[in-house]
Amino acid sequence: MKRAIELARKAVGHTSPNPLVGSVIVKNGKIIGEGYHAQFGGKHAEIVAIESATEPVEGATLYCNLEPCCHDIPEKKTPPCAPRLIREKIKRVVIANRDPNHHVNGQGIRMLRNAGIEVKTDVLAAKAALLNETYYKFIQSHQPFVHLKIAQSLDGRIATANGHSHWITNSTARKLVHQWRAEYDAVLVGTKTVLKDNPSLTVRDVPGRNPRRIVLDDQLVIPDQAHLISDELADKTILFTAKPESDDRARQLRKRGVQVLQAPTDDAGHLDIRVILQKLAEMEIASLLVEGGGEVFTSFVKQRIFDKISIFIAPMIIGAGVESIGSLGISSLSEALRLQKIRIEIIDGQALVQGYRNFTEIFTRNLKEN
Repeated sequence: MKRAIELARKAVGHTSPNPLVGSVIVKNGKIIGEGYHAQFGGKHAEIVAIESATEPVEGATLYCNLEPCCHDIPEKKTPPCAPRLIREKIKRVVIANRDPNHHVNGQGIRMLRNAGIEVKTDVLAAKAALLNETYYKFIQSHQPFVHLKIAQSLDGRIATANGHSHWITNSTARKLVHQWRAEYDAVLVGTKTVLKDNPSLTVRDVPGRNPRRIVLDDQLVIPDQAHLISDELADKTILFTAKPESDDRARQLRKRGVQVLQAPTDDAGHLDIRVILQKLAEMEIASLLVEGGGEVFTSFVKQRIFDKISIFIAPMIIGAGVESIGSLGISSLSEALRLQKIRIEIIDGQALVQGYRNFTEIFTRNLKEN
C-alpha cells in the first residue's frame, strides 16, 4: 500500500477534480504490475496496473489506495474498474479508503465481494486519506477545499507599517509554497496584495503546472501593468468584482483574456466569499490556496470558511505593522477558533504550524470500517 500511495503522489496537480490513485498488483510474493491515474480523463490506476503486468493477473492481489469505481454514467470518461477486476479474476483486493463519491461509496467493495473476491479495507487509511483531502472535501460538499497560507513574524505581522514584506520567510519556505501552488487548482489574493506586491502567483523553482489565479477586486482597480493581467498567463486569471459585467473596465480586461465575474456583496459591503466559492465549485475548481492579504485572511477566518491553515513563522519581531488576521469580534477565549490535528515543524530556521478547522468533517466518513 505504501507503494500505491507513492505512485498516486506522482500525479499531484494533474487529476483534479478526480482523486489521486495508485495501484500495485502482487502475485506469488512479487510485484507484477503497477500504475497510477496520471491525469483527469486518463485511465484509472487499476487499469494501468493490469495493462502493465508482466504476467497474467488471475489469482493476484491488487492494492489500491481508493475503492475501485463501479459506476458507468454518461459524464464518466472511463469504464468502471470493479467489473474489470472481476473479469481479470483478481483474487484479492486491498484498499485504504472508501470512495465518498455517491456513485461509489462502498458499492465497489460490495460488487467485488459479491463476485467472490476477498476485500480488505482500511490499510494505511489515515495516510491515504490525507493524500486526497481536497478531493474528499469537494466530492462531499461540492465546495472547494480552502487552504490559507500565511507568512508572518513572531508577533503576527505580515508586513511593516509601510507595507514592506519581502521577504519575511526565506527561500526554503517560498519553495514549499510554490509546490502547493502546483498542487492546487487555484490561488486567491485580494486587490491590496496585487497593488502592493504585483505577484505573478506562478509556479517557479519546482516542476508543476500553474494554477488559476483569482483576485477579489470589487471595484476593478487592478492596474494594466499588473502581472496577473499582463503576462502570458492572463487567460488563467479570474477577477471577481461588484461591478456589472457590462462595465467598460470589465470589457477591457476581457480583451486581455481575463475572466471577469460579478459577485454580490455581503452585509459588510465586501464581496460575498461564500457565493464566490460556489461559483468556483461550478467551474470544477476543487482546491483553493489563499495567499492574502490580511483582510482576506480575516474574512475567511471570521466566516469559518476555510479547511486548513498553514502559518510560516519567521524568527523576527516587527512591532507595529500589518496584522496577519484582524479582529474576529471575539470577546471571550471560549469563542476562539481552535484548530484540530495540529502539526508543527521547523523548516530551515522557521516554524510551520498547520491545522484543520474541522478535521472530523472532512475525514471521519472516509476512515470508518467498511
